[in-house]
Parts: sequence; structure tokens; C-alpha cells
Amino acid sequence: MKPRPLSDLVRKALRVVEPQFRLDRHHGHHGIAHWSRVWLHGRRLAAELDVAPALLAWFAYLHDSQRENEGIDATHGARAADFAVGLRRRRILTELSPREFEWLCEAMRLHSDGHVEGEPALRACWDADRLDLGRVGIRPDPAYLCTDSARDPRTIAAAVRRTHAARRRRPRA
Repeated sequence: MKPRPLSDLVRKALRVVEPQFRLDRHHGHHGIAHWSRVWLHGRRLAAELDVAPALLAWFAYLHDSQRENEGIDATHGARAADFAVGLRRRRILTELSPREFEWLCEAMRLHSDGHVEGEPALRACWDADRLDLGRVGIRPDPAYLCTDSARDPRTIAAAVRRTHAARRRRPRA
């Protein structure tokens, strides 16, 4: 079977995630714009760390998909992992090997806990998310990034510019 193009996978992930997302998917801090920037960072990190891009795509669009609020929601990562298990059982999330799927679920469960050690797949996921902290006014701190690439001052500066540009475009409530 020929692998699905990544753009098809992203559309598929959005079709699955968007309808059930409880928060403001267009203007919230954890919605589509955030997921898209996490995917942008994730694609690059996947290539640099030799991690399956499909794993980073699913992480980008699932990791915050089960949030119940924009603030502290300590179990949203675990709920996202459970949601992914359901997608796998329904044969929707089929692009990952069993091991890659385990990494995806682990990355989602732990993504808000500040871990910096782990398999390359986990570190790529966590850095892809943390590089987008500028959306809430936090500059990514190299001490909390997991990969040399993400810790590079140029990478951080580019990520901050990207999120600042996105914040300027966001309509005020």
C-alpha cells in the first residue's frame, strides 16, 4: 500500500478533531493555528531526528484536542491519548507502526509535564509544541527544549516571530 501524502493525513486529522473540539478552534490558544504551527515545527524536527512525519502530524493535531479549557487542564494529554486509541480501534489512525503509536500516546500523555529526555519521537513532539509558547507570550527556554535543533537561538527566534505574527493577525474579542 502506498503511503498517504502528508497533506491528506493533515486533512484527515482535522476532519476527525475539529467537530469534537470543545474550545474556540479559530481564536483560542490551543486551536487550529496552534496545531498548524506545531505541525510546521514537527515536520522539520522529524526530518532532523529521523522520526516518522506522520507521528508528528498526528501529535500536532491531537495533543490539545481534548482540552476542556484554555487554562490548566492536567489530564488533557491523557484524554488525547485515549482519543487516539479510539481512532486506532476504529481504523482511522492507521499510518503508524505499533511502536510509533505507543510513542504518540506517550508524547501526548506527557507533553505538559516538562520532560526533556526520551526517545527521539517524544523529544520531537515536545519541542514542536514548546516552540509555539510565544502564542501565550512565553519565549521558549532552551533549558526546557529537548533537541539541539530546537535549542538553537535561530530556531527559537523564528518560532517567536511566527507566533508574534499570528497574535497580531488574531482578531480582538
